[in-house]
Amino acid sequence: MEKLKFVAEYELRASPKMLFPYISTASGLSQWFASKVNTMPEQRFDFQWDNESHIARQVSMRINKGVRFEFLDTAENGSDNNYVEFRVDQSELTQSTYLRVTDYSSTNDEDELKDLWDGLMDKLKEIVGS
Repeated sequence: MEKLKFVAEYELRASPKMLFPYISTASGLSQWFASKVNTMPEQRFDFQWDNESHIARQVSMRINKGVRFEFLDTAENGSDNNYVEFRVDQSELTQSTYLRVTDYSSTNDEDELKDLWDGLMDKLKEIVGS
């Protein structure tokens, strides 16, 4: 199945240090990203949407910089799993904070993904007071 790599960048009025827990912890992610998030052993997270469980492994994390979750068993051959990556960048010039989202999945409708992420970011902006 063909996969789409969707990348979008959002400006948030929050420092990287303040924003980071919302993209890297189960309690932070459950406030805006999924209806429920639980931590599991071995850097795994259980993301729940519509009462369906989706297990992901945290494959990378840099404090106040970014995090990447790879969803297990989403590839036919095991080497091309879906993932979502959050990267926090701060402009040296304007001191603005940006959150870059990379969503690699089998959803082929880019407009649908843009609407989804715009909605999620509106929720996150509300939480962080942006």
